[in-house]
Amino acid sequence: MSSQHIVLIGFAGTGKSTVGKQLASRLGCASTDVDAEIVKREGEEIASIFANRGESAFRAAETEALEAVLSSRETLVVATGGGAVLAPVNRELILRSGFVVALKADPERLIERVSQDPDRPLLQGNVRERTYKLLEERKHAYDFAHLTIDTTSLAVDEVVERIAQAIQR
Repeated sequence: MSSQHIVLIGFAGTGKSTVGKQLASRLGCASTDVDAEIVKREGEEIASIFANRGESAFRAAETEALEAVLSSRETLVVATGGGAVLAPVNRELILRSGFVVALKADPERLIERVSQDPDRPLLQGNVRERTYKLLEERKHAYDFAHLTIDTTSLAVDEVVERIAQAIQR
């Protein structure tokens, strides 16, 4: 397994996908989104996988997609799903494969960012209640990152700049 990827972890709405694309562009490498990889591999939208096969089937597909993406020989900026870090095997994969950046944000900002998105099955229903509950459950889930950035009041290019500087050190 190579040790050259930059892996973005964090709760839904912290900016992993958006930051990932811009960071890859800045670094001159490719970016990939693990959730998009799952959809491609499974031939089914994430919300549909949750609805039809349940969260455990989704998590199994997530680990397979993560392994496939992280085994790439080319340097990638990898945006993971918010819950990808919950499985110990995924945390090990992520840590082994490169520089890990956790993005976090104020709960109210997260709610604002995700509340209009139907593609977030774990946040359906009362978004505020679900967000606070999941944040509490995952309080320390992202603590293993090499770098943590609070994106609450930062522009995407500011987040990208901080990560690029950290990588160059």
